[in-house]
Amino acid sequence: MTKLFFLLSGEHPTLPSSELKSILEAEGYKHRVLQELTQVLRLEADVKSVKSVMFRSAMTRVCAAELFNCDAKIAEILERMRSISLEGIIERGESFVVRTKRIRGNASHLARGELERKLGELILNKGRGTRVNLKNPQKTFFGILTDNRLIFGLKIGKVSPKPFVERRPRKRPFFHPSAMPAKLARCMVNLAQPKTGQLLMDPFCGTASMLVEAGLIGCRVVGFDVKRRMVEGSLQNLLCYGVKPEGMAVADARHFPAIRADCIVTDPPYGRSATTLGWSTQQIMKDFLSTVEDRLPRGRKMCIASPKSIRVGKIGKESGFKHVESHLVHVHRSLTREIAVFERT
Repeated sequence: MTKLFFLLSGEHPTLPSSELKSILEAEGYKHRVLQELTQVLRLEADVKSVKSVMFRSAMTRVCAAELFNCDAKIAEILERMRSISLEGIIERGESFVVRTKRIRGNASHLARGELERKLGELILNKGRGTRVNLKNPQKTFFGILTDNRLIFGLKIGKVSPKPFVERRPRKRPFFHPSAMPAKLARCMVNLAQPKTGQLLMDPFCGTASMLVEAGLIGCRVVGFDVKRRMVEGSLQNLLCYGVKPEGMAVADARHFPAIRADCIVTDPPYGRSATTLGWSTQQIMKDFLSTVEDRLPRGRKMCIASPKSIRVGKIGKESGFKHVESHLVHVHRSLTREIAVFERT
């Protein structure tokens, strides 16, 4: 077990941390949370887990092996840096750079440039034969100033947000205004904790946002929608990103074919830009949750998005599911989504 820390995206206060922990659970990595700070999660885990997080996560930005963490006071920071050994961390002849990130104006009394320079000097003195390379270093030492602390270590992984931007709804071959953004869809997939090769089902597939993201991390996928146009559009989007579904069909999610899946991830229609065919969203949710239980093995998870006003967490519990967690995501003035995770008991 190695002490690791992760820089999380700041777009939501709870989803990034939950997504990261769900990935570790899905991939079977034991871990122990050490501390949750603003946009930072510190934990102990197998360093091999970093590869899975970097591959799957939508809301993690950087991972580093922790060297130390302390109050954001220059004297204490430099003292901690002097006390650590760099043996096995940076070798003679290797180049490095020191980078820091300030979260939401934290520790404004510390000048980042000066802090990086002083830490770099100490690393040069400790690692004889090493050299600074600001443009193309072999090693990057990385620190985060948050909650009046500095978390400092060796950077070992980075997630680029660019692919998610390139898969945004308007960039897909088939567009619909109700489509879920790629980043949130990937996060929801991860919250349901599918493993590579397992079958993920979306009974309200819409434009296939969930299915695309699940397929890209190695899941098998199957989807249904009550409208033929949406199923045909979903197929266009899936094929565009190289995802071949196990099956797609026109079906009412309240009475869809008797298929068992390893997990379910879905975003039912809300009746604004997506039709509910005259039914209320709440009634659709109740009917769906009352019939879907036998489609999941015991212990497996389901992640659902719905308007906050529907109170899907309460409906899920009343339908016999264990309510694991919920997150509220503001979309616009008239819509706040509840992202709810359930487990079949």
